[in-house]
Amino acid sequence: MNGRRTSPVPELRVYTPEHARLAAVLVLSAMVITAPWVLNTPEWITRGLIAVGLTLVAVALLMLIQARTRLKARAMATELLTGFIDKDATPTFVTDEDGVVHASNGAAAKRFEDGDTETLAGTMRSILANPSAVLFRLQSRARVEGAAREDIVTRRGHVRLAVHQMQGGSFLWRVEEIADRPTTGRNADNVPIPMLTVGRTGTVLFMNEAARALIGERVKSTDRLFTSLPVLSGQINTMSTKSGPVEVLVQEKNRSQGRSELYFLALDPSEANSGKAPLESLPVPFVKVSPDGTVLSANKLGMQLLGTKTTKNLKIGQLMEGLGRPMADWLRDTAEGHASHKSEFLRLSRRDKEVFVQVTLTRVVEEGETVLIAVLNDATELKTLEAQFVQSQKMQAIGQLAGGVAHDFNNLLTAISGHCDLLLLRHDQGDQDFGDLIQIHENANRAAALVSQLLAFSRKQTLQPEVLDVRDTLSDLTHLLNRLVGEKITLTLSHDPVMRSIRADKRQLEQVLMNLVVNARDAMPQGGEIRVETEAVVLDEPLERDRAVVPPGDWVTVKVSDEGVGIAPDKLQKVFEPFYTTKRTGEGTGLGLSTAYGIIKQTGGYIFVDSIKDQGTQFTLYFPVNSQAEPEVVKPEAEVGAKPSPAAQHGEGVVLLVEDEAPVRAFASRALRMRGYTVLEADSAEDALRTLEDPGLTVDVFVTDVVMPGMDGPSWVREALKTRPDTRVVFVSGYAEGAFGEEEPSVPNSVFLPKPFSLNQLTETVHEQLH
Repeated sequence: MNGRRTSPVPELRVYTPEHARLAAVLVLSAMVITAPWVLNTPEWITRGLIAVGLTLVAVALLMLIQARTRLKARAMATELLTGFIDKDATPTFVTDEDGVVHASNGAAAKRFEDGDTETLAGTMRSILANPSAVLFRLQSRARVEGAAREDIVTRRGHVRLAVHQMQGGSFLWRVEEIADRPTTGRNADNVPIPMLTVGRTGTVLFMNEAARALIGERVKSTDRLFTSLPVLSGQINTMSTKSGPVEVLVQEKNRSQGRSELYFLALDPSEANSGKAPLESLPVPFVKVSPDGTVLSANKLGMQLLGTKTTKNLKIGQLMEGLGRPMADWLRDTAEGHASHKSEFLRLSRRDKEVFVQVTLTRVVEEGETVLIAVLNDATELKTLEAQFVQSQKMQAIGQLAGGVAHDFNNLLTAISGHCDLLLLRHDQGDQDFGDLIQIHENANRAAALVSQLLAFSRKQTLQPEVLDVRDTLSDLTHLLNRLVGEKITLTLSHDPVMRSIRADKRQLEQVLMNLVVNARDAMPQGGEIRVETEAVVLDEPLERDRAVVPPGDWVTVKVSDEGVGIAPDKLQKVFEPFYTTKRTGEGTGLGLSTAYGIIKQTGGYIFVDSIKDQGTQFTLYFPVNSQAEPEVVKPEAEVGAKPSPAAQHGEGVVLLVEDEAPVRAFASRALRMRGYTVLEADSAEDALRTLEDPGLTVDVFVTDVVMPGMDGPSWVREALKTRPDTRVVFVSGYAEGAFGEEEPSVPNSVFLPKPFSLNQLTETVHEQLH
């Protein structure tokens, strides 16, 4: 801080004990202590007086300590305040009640280097015409409220003056200059129409970029800008610019606090001679409306956006909708100057397409009458992005719900099918209950397939990718596809002679192709041709379509085309939504295409759809080319004819089974015990770790669920492998995504068994891990 004959920062008031009071306490304590010897009092009175005297001495010492603590706190506060003010980028002053400047920071010294006076009023005279009145007004409010602030408009721009009352009767002042601050909002400078904000005395407070470009320079008052005053709203005025006089049409909008906004439009000489300027000249869509809602006129851009050829005898409410309140109330409030100057998003009443507009309604005075000017801005893309965001949020929520439901169903199906396997072991084909058990088993498998579709949609299924040739996959499916399409439909396959391999789950890829072929068949009830084409594609540039971007590189495409009824344009973007179908009730679940979408996205590919009503539909699948060459394992000739070694027998080993679902745990435990294994059960990860605390216990295999309450499967297994590193692991779960985080290290000697699993699948997996 820069001092001004006094201390850098005014003294902070600290309540310290008076020296006279401290001395009085000490004298009183001395008198009380010496009184027994002077008065020769009894012993018990002597002891009491001495105790009182010593207490007074202690009180005096405590007062002294408190005084030093407060003085130290004052010094720290003074240092902090000095450092804060000195580093502030805003000019700051500290004054007393009379306005004498005690201190100022570096920003103040730099800003007011020409006004070095001892008072703040003298310093502020360079920017304020009458600073004493403003400072007195703010200082009086600060005494009552503790702080005060006021924005003041000057010829240089806006000045924000703030004052805070400090302890000790001093005041902290901050002077912040806000140059070219727009009064019409943060986007006023981007308005393409030239605009000025004018004060009571004609001072130009703000000019937007379009006004500066038209005038050619900054002006400080309207008397230098217009050849004749006052400015006539709604009429042609002559403006003096740097390049010469220009005829402009002026519209005035009154604001609060005596300010007004002037909008003007430069005219061609022919337009100026006609006495008025058509709205056709405006570079933005414009509509002029009367306070009762009647459309008076509109420029060419406005007519194009509204989708109408004439506005005669039309109300604004007939052209747009979706305000959320009566249109007449909005127009009336704007005409009376009560409406907040906010834009409204409305939907145009067009039949050809859906268009949203952002409408900014402004009140102007034209030839003594109030009219409303509506500036339109096409907001269709913005509203479309908003709708897409809402849709993506909804799809994400449905995907999470589907994944959670599928996980719970897999646990139930594991228990149902598992206990059914146990019952089948005790019944032969001649038993009367055997057929019922087979029905239960088959329907459980059908339910598992439906759950697999849900997991594919939510992209939480566990894929088993392998290197595939799409041509071979389609060749293996040809017989099945021909049976699916029937006799009325011809299935034609066309392959690129030069084909690259891809990496995908063969079973899931077959499901996607069957879904697409079945949909194509259903789209041609009278028969036709389904074409399946494969092609190797090289993208040199990113392919952008349907809000997706396919990166450049090598791709394999599969196209499935039909000659069916096609899909309507308004339904085309919904075909991949779950449970959405164009088929009649009972003919489809609406999960086929959403499942295909989930499988392809999880594989790293893309799927697009093109359709023309009554002409046909084409689905195009993009799969990335497999870039990692997998070497083939060639067996030596000596081993080709060798006999396989006999498999080890079941029943050799101890299994620790960890599963929080009791029915699944009961089935798995019985299945493993039936094959001769010794099974230890635990219903949680914590229970399993407590079991393994016994050093004499030998465990060969951990069979554990992945997702459990508390500690999950991979976490407790990693903890257990620290002391038992050679133990084999079998993870089981309804889905694996989320359980094995990419940032976590992989678990050694582990395999994954998806739910629902059968008795044989469980026991064979454990057997393979042991041997």
